[in-house]
Amino acid sequence: MPRGKPVTSSSAPKAIGPYSQAIAVDNLVFLSGQIALDPQTGNLIDGSIREQAVQVFENLSAVAQASGGTLQDAVKLTVYLTDLGNFPIANEVMSGYFTEPYPARATVQVSALPRNAVIEIDAILALS
Repeated sequence: MPRGKPVTSSSAPKAIGPYSQAIAVDNLVFLSGQIALDPQTGNLIDGSIREQAVQVFENLSAVAQASGGTLQDAVKLTVYLTDLGNFPIANEVMSGYFTEPYPARATVQVSALPRNAVIEIDAILALS
């Protein structure tokens, strides 16, 4: 059974480990978690939770576009925060990238994220 087709975007950061930016299987696209890496430098942006969240959604959007979709095709998100106190800001930023019906979502607090990021988000898209 095929494992799916890799999806890559030069407008999103390259994977920093042995994984793909996304994998497409039939009409589903599984986007790997994105942190606030600058696609040009590969470095974590220096910014607030708001600025990091915006960069994360921009990175996810670039990978979604490379798959032939958009963030509006997202059916599930998982948001990882190092501080649940940042939950309201993450919600506010997210509301600027989605319209109803919103994707399903889980949000969890984690002790740490790669490169000392404060937010990471992964997504599942369902393409028509």
